[in-house]
Amino acid sequence: MGKILFRSTNRQAQPVTFKETLLKGQAPDYGLYVPVEIPKITRQDIKKFSTMPYYEIAFEIVKLFVADDIPESDLYQLCRQAYNFPVPLAKLDRNLYLLYLDKGPTASFKDFAARLMSRMMNYVASKEARKLTVLVATSGDTGGAVADAFFGLENINVVVLFPEKEITVRQRKQMTTLGKNIKAIAVRGTFDDCQALVKRAFNDPALSHLNLTSANSINFGRLLPQSVYYFKAYVEANCDDLVFCVPSGNFGNLMGGVLAREMGLPIKKFIVAVNENDEFPRFLETGIYSPVVPSRKCSSSAMNVGHPSNLARLIDLYGGWLTDERDKDGKVIRKGVMKKAPDLESMRKHFLSFAISEHEVDDTIRKVYQKYSLIIEPHGAVSVAAALKANINEPVCCFETANPAKFAEKIRQILDIEPPVPENLLKLDALEEKYIVIDNDYYQFCEILR
Repeated sequence: MGKILFRSTNRQAQPVTFKETLLKGQAPDYGLYVPVEIPKITRQDIKKFSTMPYYEIAFEIVKLFVADDIPESDLYQLCRQAYNFPVPLAKLDRNLYLLYLDKGPTASFKDFAARLMSRMMNYVASKEARKLTVLVATSGDTGGAVADAFFGLENINVVVLFPEKEITVRQRKQMTTLGKNIKAIAVRGTFDDCQALVKRAFNDPALSHLNLTSANSINFGRLLPQSVYYFKAYVEANCDDLVFCVPSGNFGNLMGGVLAREMGLPIKKFIVAVNENDEFPRFLETGIYSPVVPSRKCSSSAMNVGHPSNLARLIDLYGGWLTDERDKDGKVIRKGVMKKAPDLESMRKHFLSFAISEHEVDDTIRKVYQKYSLIIEPHGAVSVAAALKANINEPVCCFETANPAKFAEKIRQILDIEPPVPENLLKLDALEEKYIVIDNDYYQFCEILR
């Protein structure tokens, strides 16, 4: 297979290379980039992953998309630098696994994407002597992971937007205590408001001099590394019929798994676990897509997304077209317009989806602790609760996406115990914060960027 090109889900932009999609983030027609053709990995090669360290699995997968944009010897080193922490898989019951994605430097699964993406982006920028400004909207853990991954890089400045009232103190401090090339902005609004500000800025001609790009999962360069841990879990569990139960907010985690399946990983079914932002299970049930506006605030804060960006990629894969309606200035006037319906019958075969209430989250945290002596946090609880609700016979791999210490108040409330705090989170408590608070106002945001 030759060099892979990427096209926009809105179908009105020219195809680009991996390097260009990495630096652009979002297509100029406001669509998301998807590969024109997805490279395949044979079952035989997948079996070989069982003897490889994680960074080598990442290298074998990512190189298929990067081609000569980053020489293989350099890409290998970037992968090795990015993945220097464990990825444990625990077997809780005969048919229940838990993949721990919280062992990285910011104790969040977002480390898997941000650490490699930042290195690839800085590599390309330095080779081209370009200065980039990364814009990222976060509903919780993305901001901290991106801030940590890009901190101190000479060619890149980072601006992180987060909803002022919807994240925990430790999540906020991972963004607001670094300084240098990391700028944090609290928005009086929801994550969807933050995301809308970022998306609009990318295509604003008045900001073109800033060389804006994205570190959200709207950027394929962040989505791609998330496919790797599906391969890791599959070969370690050694179950041919393994089902993945994916806690889903902006659907980047889910699309990483779907990408792995399209590459050849034999995943027959996904359980899409959402919190009370239930737009996707309603869509699967009714065939009508209706975003949750405003998004509902739940303790699984990284999943407080009422209109997932990556749903456009998923709909596109199944032959549909989902987009936002915008005015001439790029402002969204109607979210989630289904211009062409996807193959809903196929989607229903491949995906189950359940919305998990706050009461069910609390109950699951309590039951998991009582049965397995394990402390899980709200996102992991959504995943486990959905797996149990699915009640299927196949083995299911759930995800623990953040360290419970990030949600210490919740854990104390439910279990009346203090979750152990890893050193990388404990040190945040004494650090001084610095951030700006703004209204949900695009022009105020632009003035700060300028």
